[in-house]
Amino acid sequence: MEISKPDFKTDAIHEELVRKYWRVLKLARTPTREEFTKIATVAAAGVLVIGMVGFVIYVCFEHQTLLGF
Repeated sequence: MEISKPDFKTDAIHEELVRKYWRVLKLARTPTREEFTKIATVAAAGVLVIGMVGFVIYVCFEHQTLLGF
């Protein structure tokens, strides 16, 4: 009993993927300094907010007797 290969052409699939990736790369551009600063500020604020929420949860669970829970 032999296992047959699928009927699709892998070369055609790879060529299509490369074409799609190349199209995205041609559309991409380097952000300006202002765009980068805004993105970095928003990302840093998100990290800080998530960190603070995690810290508050940690403190609540770690010091349940002090907080009266």
